[in-house]
Amino acid sequence: MKTATVADLRNHFRRVSAWIENGETVEIVKRGRTFARLVPPVPEKEALQRVDWAAQRKAIWGNRVFSALEVKEMDDYEQEREGS
Repeated sequence: MKTATVADLRNHFRRVSAWIENGETVEIVKRGRTFARLVPPVPEKEALQRVDWAAQRKAIWGNRVFSALEVKEMDDYEQEREGS
């Protein structure tokens, strides 16, 4: 992790911003103490993607339709497992 002072930000911003653009985290120091931390953004492809629950359900169960009794039995089983 790189370190820069508040004065470095003011006087050498181009250099500090280049560090961030290259993926470095920069700790900002003010009067000898850490004041802030500048972190590069997470690239879009690494950002969390939304889960398509309907597609997952279809991949696992297909077009199967469960009866109310089957759903209750599955729920009871899950409750049992959480309790132990």
